[in-house]
Amino acid sequence: MSSITEVAMQFFKACEAGGGWEGCKSYCKPDATFSAQAEPLAATQTLQQYADWMKGLMTILPDGRYELKSFATDAERKNVCAYGVFKGTHRGQGGPVPPTGKSVSTDYVYVMEFDGDKIRHMTKTWHAGLAMKELGWI
Repeated sequence: MSSITEVAMQFFKACEAGGGWEGCKSYCKPDATFSAQAEPLAATQTLQQYADWMKGLMTILPDGRYELKSFATDAERKNVCAYGVFKGTHRGQGGPVPPTGKSVSTDYVYVMEFDGDKIRHMTKTWHAGLAMKELGWI
């Protein structure tokens, strides 16, 4: 059996690479939930929806990438936290406006809660408004 740290890292890499649910589902409970207090994700309720949203984001920001700043496991509470900086430039079609050519560098945190060795819930902390402003979307 893999540790929750290993599972969380594999999920993180797959999700941030735009693997969508197909690339992420083996690390998650089938009914894994999602929450975020960020406007673009307000209606996103499942981890499947979020993973597919990230896949779509990578078509809008085709050079999208992350810099992992911190990765920590809290075994007592059965969660793993990842802090990263996502960077990318709006060159692809999609999004709220045509490609702006503007870039973003935005901090975010994932808190992945586990049931056994699978993610049951993930919370994303992210200031979407500042990111959307950097990209020229608002």
